[in-house]
Amino acid sequence: MTARVLIADDQEMVRAGFRMLLDSQPDIEVVGEAGNGEEALAVARRQHPDVVLMDVRMPVLDGIAATQQLISDPSVDTRVLVLTTFDLDEYVYGALRAGASGFLLKDAPPEQLIDGIHTVAAGEALLAPSITQRVIQAFVSLPAKPQPMPELDELTAREREVLELLGRGLSNAEIASQLVITQTTTKTHVARVLAKLRLRDRVHAVIYAYEVGIITPGETAGGTRR
Repeated sequence: MTARVLIADDQEMVRAGFRMLLDSQPDIEVVGEAGNGEEALAVARRQHPDVVLMDVRMPVLDGIAATQQLISDPSVDTRVLVLTTFDLDEYVYGALRAGASGFLLKDAPPEQLIDGIHTVAAGEALLAPSITQRVIQAFVSLPAKPQPMPELDELTAREREVLELLGRGLSNAEIASQLVITQTTTKTHVARVLAKLRLRDRVHAVIYAYEVGIITPGETAGGTRR
């Protein structure tokens, strides 16, 4: 299937570079461009792209605010892949909390961007390898403020275990190994956890696990304190 993409960046040369790269792909169609967050919202509502490549720092309305408005708009069914030259925790955290499904640095290889678009368009989450651990570490430095979430009661004991391991940043293969189950079974459990908790993807499961106190800040993947 062809992924329909909107490019939102305040630098015309950057947009031109992205368009040239994406136009060369037979299964990607660039349906529009925007130079600021407000333009991105207007074009997205008109063109309904599958993925918006969203820059963080833009005039009028920045990429974080634009992402939040776009994701909360019931008239638009699109996903956001944030692109920036800054890999600071505040941007990563802000973008994910706003509803972004992916985060890549602008200096990522072209093939990583193309793969990222297809990953996000398919409904999966994407973080650059250099950023994945930083997202989790950002929560480690935050004070624990568990929030009561009644939907947690919908999870089985096994699903709570899976959520805890997701919160520690483990992959499906690592979860399967730790729980001594198959990867197919793990994938099923992950899907059920996301569905029951109404989470967009596993990245947001990490955020959720910290926010409700299933993972304690300072806890490592092995369950021990730092």
